[in-house]
Amino acid sequence: MSLSDFFSPVNPDKFAPKHGFYTSQLGLKAGFYTDKFPELEGNQYDIAIFGVLDDRAAVNNEGCALAPDYFRSQFYTLNEGAFNSRIIDLGNIKPGASISDTYVAVKMVVAELIRLGILPIIMGGGQDLTYAQYLAYESLDQKVDLVVVDSKFDLDEEDQEGLAAKSDTYLNKILLHQPNYLFNFSNIGYQTYFVNQESLKVMNKLYFDVHRLGEFMDDITLTEPIVRNANMISFDIGAIRSSDARANANAGPNGFYGEQACRITRYAGMSDKLTSIGFYEFNPAFDNNGQTAMLLAQMVWYFVDGFYNRKKDFPLTPKSQYLVYRASLNDGSGEMLFVKSKKSDRWWMQVPYPSGITKNERFHLVPCRYDDYTMAVNGEMPDLWWRTYQKLL
Repeated sequence: MSLSDFFSPVNPDKFAPKHGFYTSQLGLKAGFYTDKFPELEGNQYDIAIFGVLDDRAAVNNEGCALAPDYFRSQFYTLNEGAFNSRIIDLGNIKPGASISDTYVAVKMVVAELIRLGILPIIMGGGQDLTYAQYLAYESLDQKVDLVVVDSKFDLDEEDQEGLAAKSDTYLNKILLHQPNYLFNFSNIGYQTYFVNQESLKVMNKLYFDVHRLGEFMDDITLTEPIVRNANMISFDIGAIRSSDARANANAGPNGFYGEQACRITRYAGMSDKLTSIGFYEFNPAFDNNGQTAMLLAQMVWYFVDGFYNRKKDFPLTPKSQYLVYRASLNDGSGEMLFVKSKKSDRWWMQVPYPSGITKNERFHLVPCRYDDYTMAVNGEMPDLWWRTYQKLL
């Protein structure tokens, strides 16, 4: 089956300004699937944008399937930055006969784009599509580090049928899916009053990384190593405060500021490890003056800018480009190794695989902060190291 079978083409005239695009704008820099499906082989494109016109599983947010073209109307009027973008817009994935058919389409498209070395940006629909995004990695037989930017965990109990994920239950589908390819789950920005304590216990039991919104209010750079560890990211527009992004039926008064959301997506773009990202739950029906569409466009612009500013310092080769630091623990149980990139000044910690477990590598590398290193120098074990080691057992 060809990828073209899943897509309906786009008409740039529908979202172009009346005077047309200026030569500096992304609308004239990007390619579009209009009549003939583009040739994706041959390393012509770095990034592929596509919409998903399906919101059947978006809880209390019907209308988010209309998001892609509203996003396009703002994104392609933005000027290209200090980079030479190679973006292809593949149009929109048609809704399947059932929501499960849509998942299959998203899964196959994401998997094929990753295989071709093209990073997919998924736009529109409910956050349940994260499940389909995740299934693509099963096709690639690849372990997944998943990062979700959301005010909730989306671990609510499923309906009795449980045939398809919903936007408030999809994480259950991911956790219970077999075979399981999820190595780590991280949440950025949950709000405690939206999360029941049983869900928190589940996260702690599984040694997952969950971070309250308040952790980042004074310093958004704390999100960088979390995002840098992701293979895939799912961004719920509802994680942004309603004053900055009203176009979500579930929007709340608290959340990230718009500029913070842009910082997070730029960090995501700069991650050498990241291979797919989805932006979900944007509902144009609630968008005043196109404000949320413009913010979403700017978030993706910053993602693209980050992508073209990748430092290519992961994996950690050649060794001459890195500094290795050692820290001894107070209890004398051993030492911890940290690695710092000379290119970017970013840090990783080395977590050894437990003895008896056959691995090609001796260490699992985890992005971290300088603060984790200073903690180890003071003889204390960073919590990130311990949780990672437990997942390796």
